[in-house]
Amino acid sequence: MREHPYISDADTVRFEDLLRQASTVGIVTHTRPDGDAVGSCLALKHFIRERIDAGKECRILLDTEAPEAVRFLFSPADGDQTLVHRPDPAAAESFVAACDLLICLDFNHFSRAGGLEAVLQASKARKILVDHHPGPDLSRFDLAFSETEVSSTCELLFRILSRCPSGREEGLPKACLDPLLTGITTDTNNFANSVFGATLETVSTLLDAGADRETILEHLYNEYPERRIRLLGHLLDRELVLTGRGVAYMILDAGTADSYGILEGETEGFVNIPLAIDRVKMSLFLRQDGDQYRVSIRSKKGWSAQRLAARFFEGGGHEQASGGKVRLGGDLREKADVAAWIERCTEIFFHDENR
Repeated sequence: MREHPYISDADTVRFEDLLRQASTVGIVTHTRPDGDAVGSCLALKHFIRERIDAGKECRILLDTEAPEAVRFLFSPADGDQTLVHRPDPAAAESFVAACDLLICLDFNHFSRAGGLEAVLQASKARKILVDHHPGPDLSRFDLAFSETEVSSTCELLFRILSRCPSGREEGLPKACLDPLLTGITTDTNNFANSVFGATLETVSTLLDAGADRETILEHLYNEYPERRIRLLGHLLDRELVLTGRGVAYMILDAGTADSYGILEGETEGFVNIPLAIDRVKMSLFLRQDGDQYRVSIRSKKGWSAQRLAARFFEGGGHEQASGGKVRLGGDLREKADVAAWIERCTEIFFHDENR
């Protein structure tokens, strides 16, 4: 397997040394975790248990529950060793405070950890970052692996663990394989975007080692609840708007989501579907969340979802896959106002991009 300049032997040795020296390890990811977040957390936990110290105190810390679509990755023991902040903030915060090593996966600022932000900021523990998003706050970490030219945090973590001394000698534990492949699969939209040569090389290695891609795909894409499909039909029929600039958008308000009984994570992937339309250059999906709408943006090659998110939606991410938010209030009080805002912003954006 090829070597990668963004991962040095010195850093992977230090990574493993920090794991071995720590007595209490917290593995943290972003709020509303996706497949890459969950997969990287579980893979790292299994590596620590099987290659570092089976008896080491090590827990995964989530701000909000993992979505139903990726819960197949959790064994009963994984569930027992996972603390979720929203239902039990005292237990999660107490564990963070007790940690002497915190490993932050798949987010670039503590603000992305939701309710765990304050306790992470206050922690005196050593901190390691493993992430593939642009613009990380590197000043907060004792060791950082930050690289945007990878498909996912799971791909980056695979390369780190494979180059750790124990990873080189013994290979990765079998329990790491499916979580890593799941994260790569979901963050690339099943290999439709953000795929590099090294990504396919990583996947090939995981498959050869025993990762079960068929079962992963069955869980991810063939076990949707009926309500998700019915909501998607409703949105495509009644809410999909195409602008003259080649922008597609759908807005899901809280009332509609509730009427279909939609849970967190069950609209994952909706934003990608309008990109199948020939004249669509960019797709936006907005879901109401209290006094704001969460915005997902995807674009075809040549158009920057990242720049749109940063300029108009207080967000960011990757060149063709980004996100942000629209806050309600002021001139944006109703769904119709949000729709007008989207059309105004995208009109300005495409006008400027075409100059």
